[in-house]
Amino acid sequence: MTDLATLRRGRKSFEQRAWSDSHRLLTAADRDGALEPEDLERVATAAYLLGRDQESEAFRARAHQAFVNRGDHEGAARSAGWLAFGLLQRGAVAPASGWLARAARILDEAQLDCVVRGYLLIPSAIQCIVQGDAAGGHAAFSQAAEIASRFDDTDLASLARHGRGRALIQLGNIAEGVALLDEAMVAVIAGDVAPILAGDIYCSVLEACQETFDLRRAYEWTTSLAQWCASQPDLVRYRGECLLYRAEVMQLRGNWDHAAQDAQDACGLLTSGEGRPMAGAAFYRLGEIHRLRGEFTKAEAAYARANERGRKPYPGLALLRLAQGRIDAAAVSIRGVLVDTRAPAARARVLAAAIEILLAARDLDNARAATGELTDIAGRIGALLLHAASAHATGALRLAQGDIAGASTSLRQAWEIWRDLEMPYEEAQTCLLVAAVCEKRGDEDGRRLELETARRLFRQLAAEPCLARIAEQSERASSHQRIGPLSEREAQVLRLLAAGKTNRAIADELFISEKTVARHVSNIFDKLGVSSRTGATAWAFQHNLI
Repeated sequence: MTDLATLRRGRKSFEQRAWSDSHRLLTAADRDGALEPEDLERVATAAYLLGRDQESEAFRARAHQAFVNRGDHEGAARSAGWLAFGLLQRGAVAPASGWLARAARILDEAQLDCVVRGYLLIPSAIQCIVQGDAAGGHAAFSQAAEIASRFDDTDLASLARHGRGRALIQLGNIAEGVALLDEAMVAVIAGDVAPILAGDIYCSVLEACQETFDLRRAYEWTTSLAQWCASQPDLVRYRGECLLYRAEVMQLRGNWDHAAQDAQDACGLLTSGEGRPMAGAAFYRLGEIHRLRGEFTKAEAAYARANERGRKPYPGLALLRLAQGRIDAAAVSIRGVLVDTRAPAARARVLAAAIEILLAARDLDNARAATGELTDIAGRIGALLLHAASAHATGALRLAQGDIAGASTSLRQAWEIWRDLEMPYEEAQTCLLVAAVCEKRGDEDGRRLELETARRLFRQLAAEPCLARIAEQSERASSHQRIGPLSEREAQVLRLLAAGKTNRAIADELFISEKTVARHVSNIFDKLGVSSRTGATAWAFQHNLI
């Protein structure tokens, strides 16, 4: 009677998603007598969600054999398929392949048409997408969806629907793909999907948000995933992934304190399990936050840990070198990363960093090519975040080329999108470039306002390197406000005059009239005691204005 009571309590805890209690009670019942195969499956699921992979696999194997002994072919194939699923999750491909083959053989020998055949299609469908065969993946997921519909299986239907969405995104049909992902998530949120599949669909959808640079959708689904994890306090599986995704969203939204804590916690959770491939991504995210805050030694260490875990530390490490003033080293590394990175989403991230580094290295030709490619990817993916990154890069390039009007247009476009997306760091970076545009125009009030906005945003973020750079620029601007007897505007005119520009060209450059330029030139001659453009140019060279 006591054993039966323990078993019933264990089953009830399982239904309530109290995984630790369910695991404890069911294993206690197992010690007092062999569990039925369905209860062995429950223990295996609880162990998996508690992060106990090997124990979960052992119970799956026992459940499989118990179904075989019972003569339940569908149950035997199902347990073999779930065992393969868990093995694939931790990278054990060979044994997983063996269990999948066994599951298929059991169904074939029994000539059994059942929903398990749909589940057995999922690993190969995923493999197609991972290997770049999105069309093959879509076909396999569609076949699984047909089987799910025939047997009215909500779990398989949601899994197949989300898989078709991922495939369509890879095929370039982003709008339809995202719609399928949202539909799959509706079933997950409603609690209609088994916990293991729910967690995997959550993580996969958030990966898709990263691929499509959909920050708003990432924020919404990350919040939902956090609530899902919180509803299961003893859940270990997926909690680290949840923290990792949330850390990225919090970083982009400017909440760096919470982002750093989430990334740190994710590192601990994802390194404690067996073969957790996302641990490298967690250390990389932590390195990014340290870099932005000016904690360069900590950033270096985090990037090294990411590399050890299989996540190459780029473009973050190259941007760290740039922040350290090692521009040549940054340029060399980012050029190599550009050669090695081909996937559109990953390449877009590298291109955005590369343009900043290449402009700092005065490699305008490669910066121009990278900007064009980023603009092309932004057009194909259609994400606001990428359009903002493209506009920012275009503005920075045009500023470097001396196209002040073009730079202003692009940077204003980027600034509006950053504000709309609530990305304060990127907004502040764009404000710095707009300030440079204002300086080129001689708009001192505009320059001061843009710098003050950037300073305020960086202060809220505690972005120390950026604050130091603004202080340096302000000090430099103050020291150059008057050049000898000349005003700042007169010094600007003299620089352009000494560069060989005509009054008309100077007027176009500074957005003033040609008559105003002539008046400035006359004042310059009087103040410097010269009577010609040649004399003024010689004075400019002597005083390092050129």
